[in-house]
Amino acid sequence: MKKIFTNLSVWVVFCLLSLNVAFAQNVTVQGRVTDAADGTALPGVSVVLKGTQTAVQSDANGNYSISAPGTGTLVFSFVGYASKEAAINAQTTLNITLTSSSQELEQVVVVGYGTQRKLDVTGSVATVKGEDITKQPSTNPISALQGRVAGVSIANNATPGASPQITIRGTGTIYGNTGVLYVVDGVWYDDISFLNPADVASISVLKDASSQSIYGIRAANGVVLVTTVRGKNGKPTINYNGTVGAQHVTNPVEMTNASEYATAVNEAYAIQGAAPLFANTNLGEGTDWYDQVLRTAMINNHQLSVNGGTDKSSYNLSLGFLDQDGIISTNNFKRYTAKLSNDFQLMEALKVGYNVTGTASRSANVPNSIFRALYTASPVVPVFKAPGAYGDPSDFNLGNGSNVNPQATLDFNNSRTDRYRVTGNVFAELKFLKNFTFRTSFGGDFGQDDIRNYTPQYFATRGQNTNISTLSVGRVATRNWIIENTLTYNNTWEDHNLTVLAGQTAQRFRSYTMTGTAQNVPFNRESDLYLSLGNSAGRTIEDSGSLSTAASYFGRVNYSFKNKYLLNASLRADGASQFYGGNNLWGYFPSIGGGWVVSNEDFMKDQTIFSNLKLRASWGKVGNAGVPINPTTLTVTQIPALIAFYGGIQNTGASINTLVPPALFWERSAGLDVGLEMGFFEGKLNVEADYYSRKTEQAIFNIPILGSLGTSNSRLLGNQADFRNRGVELVATWADKTSTGFGYTISGNVGYNDNVVLNVTSGSNPIDAGGDGLNNAVLPTRTVVGQPIGSFYGYQVTGIIQTAAEAAASGITGARPGDFRYADLNGDGRIDAKDKTFLGNPNPRFNYGLNTNFTYKNFDLTVDLQGVAGVELFNANLGNRFGNENYTKEFFDNRWTGGGSSNTYPSTSLAGGQNNQTNSFYVESGDYLRVRNLQLGYNLPSALVTKWKMQRLRVFANAQNAFNFFSYRGFTPEVGGAPTSTGVDFRVYPLYATYNIGLNVTF
Repeated sequence: MKKIFTNLSVWVVFCLLSLNVAFAQNVTVQGRVTDAADGTALPGVSVVLKGTQTAVQSDANGNYSISAPGTGTLVFSFVGYASKEAAINAQTTLNITLTSSSQELEQVVVVGYGTQRKLDVTGSVATVKGEDITKQPSTNPISALQGRVAGVSIANNATPGASPQITIRGTGTIYGNTGVLYVVDGVWYDDISFLNPADVASISVLKDASSQSIYGIRAANGVVLVTTVRGKNGKPTINYNGTVGAQHVTNPVEMTNASEYATAVNEAYAIQGAAPLFANTNLGEGTDWYDQVLRTAMINNHQLSVNGGTDKSSYNLSLGFLDQDGIISTNNFKRYTAKLSNDFQLMEALKVGYNVTGTASRSANVPNSIFRALYTASPVVPVFKAPGAYGDPSDFNLGNGSNVNPQATLDFNNSRTDRYRVTGNVFAELKFLKNFTFRTSFGGDFGQDDIRNYTPQYFATRGQNTNISTLSVGRVATRNWIIENTLTYNNTWEDHNLTVLAGQTAQRFRSYTMTGTAQNVPFNRESDLYLSLGNSAGRTIEDSGSLSTAASYFGRVNYSFKNKYLLNASLRADGASQFYGGNNLWGYFPSIGGGWVVSNEDFMKDQTIFSNLKLRASWGKVGNAGVPINPTTLTVTQIPALIAFYGGIQNTGASINTLVPPALFWERSAGLDVGLEMGFFEGKLNVEADYYSRKTEQAIFNIPILGSLGTSNSRLLGNQADFRNRGVELVATWADKTSTGFGYTISGNVGYNDNVVLNVTSGSNPIDAGGDGLNNAVLPTRTVVGQPIGSFYGYQVTGIIQTAAEAAASGITGARPGDFRYADLNGDGRIDAKDKTFLGNPNPRFNYGLNTNFTYKNFDLTVDLQGVAGVELFNANLGNRFGNENYTKEFFDNRWTGGGSSNTYPSTSLAGGQNNQTNSFYVESGDYLRVRNLQLGYNLPSALVTKWKMQRLRVFANAQNAFNFFSYRGFTPEVGGAPTSTGVDFRVYPLYATYNIGLNVTF
């Protein structure tokens, strides 16, 4: 019996040892991850071997495969779903279902120098996923944000290849670099036009000073963090995403035909007491210059990517090609992009990687004046009056001013820009002592722009000709680099979660510009245009450059207790060479934020109203170093007229002809943000509301100075004013899926912003005037205390003068019937500059958007609406007439032609200079609503796709900007510009709609 027991004991021990050995060995675990609600596959689920760096992701069908010890535990996580752990227990198959998280606060968002759970974020951060960006047929990823983020205003420049203008929570600076900071995978940029939207994994917009302050000197106008696509563990995946489409002008401005134009011009001459210009006004339709020059433009956009990896390395390679014609017949933009990234897990604790993006583009440019020329060109002038002979405005006594032949302008324009850019970074990440992570990164931005303009010797019209050919070339080279080192401590124990970040950054920004011109350069072919072929006499070459450096130190602490009480504090110190030589070399930018997750309190457990409820508040300071290099350096000029004698020898003298400020301080923005986040109906409805107030302190700009001081510059740079932006934002999202498989997401956002100048050191004097004015050279904007930046300023129109008696009593010098009647605001009986007033605000008070997505079986539909309200524009096109320019059809139909004919539109005459004064007639509402994007897609059935050896095949049709609703009398109410000239419509590229079809295939 004892022997039997002994043998049995040995057998049991042997079995246990064998089982332990089996469990200790790696096994290949496979399975499928699905949605617990409806059983649909979940692609992109992160599958991590707990306690290690080993990880894979589920494929498009939810399948995964991972090598792991039989005793290990797998952690499954996916954005929007509750994480789940599953013990392997030597199993080779583990099918997992994930339940949609009832708390949106569990989602992970990208913040400065890392990521955080949304639960832990105490500032205002908005995130847009890459899949939402690629659904927009935009050539720049920032354009795809329009209408998707509350508090963010985007004005698209329709010129092919141009970058959109983005403003976050209002205009906070008016001088120097007014743009936001873009951070792409840790490298700083001023624009991201080099980036293919299909390469973007996510974009985070840091909207409040607390979240921005970690970027210190460049964060004053907002920060946009871009994370690009990187390799994923798994077998190689090949994806093609391409679209082909057409662009067509929407809401065209109708101009007068030849007969109407001749009638209007004769009326203007009659008012001036001159003989009619046209003996016969029955001239028919004439030339429609917009129809002649504008076209339906083609656009092709294609991207091919390869993605894959193992637990030791991963890779992503993408190639892109964009070919976009402009709506002007000679305008074109081509861009080639290539992006490669690799991550290598050299050992369990050490990871290294890199990413590099190369871009090459060529733009066939059109003259900046072409849209002005199209607007003003006379319809009585033919395109050609004979074969090879252009129609000439001088043939009709129209003069040679702005009334030109636009076709000739284009035909003799030869301008192109070639851009080359290589960007990226390399990094290493070391984990040690369990809770520490050290990361070092070196990144660079190396670019070169080659610009060439050539005007041949030609004769088109009496006003468009030259006997001398001219070649001008320019080259702009940038060589920027950034080094960043960060040390992160992260630990969780009992009810505490602590993350401490410390970092150091060094940066250098260098640019070099060279321009040259030469005359009488012969033209044989494009490749033979060289300055050396022109005359040596008159040949010029100039060069210039700039160099600035910055050193920074920063730290941040994130702490949460029981996932209820949150604390976030940071401090950054920046030293910038722009301020070298004074006592303000260093700037210090603190922030602090706190949060209370009310829904995690014990007293909230039994309530059924909120699935989450969170209060947060934050305060911080950020800076703006976007000023010229060495602004406090005194310079002198040397000219032959200045003579100095030393030892009886004549020398060219020097003179101080500029004034510089004795010192410049950091321009700082201090901001407060208070937010409320709420979830209802088990997380189906999520609402987020914010109140913010941001004050720009000691803003840098130029103020006028007296010419009697003997300086060549009429302005002095300095810290001169304070501005404030204050507003509220609201975002609401409802997402659900029915038992029948119908899923939908409806998200709306609205932001209100109030912009005002608080004080100016120069007293009541205007900070600046801006914008392109009318033909009297009076600029239409003013920036003064108590008003928004760049407000429109001029006379208030009260009607049209109907009779000579009214003209005499109007108080307007030289007034005639048919002229504007202006309000006598100071009551002195005469109209002069003292009667000018503020006429409108070019800074949008409201930005809003509605974004929807519907799915049913294999179909999906996306409808995005976007709009702006509470904004005014200055239509400089409407009144900028110098002589015999054309009129809009609306102006012609509503013009004053005699007593009682109109009390809104003036006569066609500019005699006396009264109708072209900056006034309220030219200020219009810029409100609009548009269907920003409309896309219908279809995924081929999985059985068919699998049969064709594919993972996914989707076809779709898309329309962007197809429906636009506005009352503005121009092509588009989407008018950007510098802070003091925003909203002034003068030569704005017309808005167009894009219609395309596309194909997305994954192998």
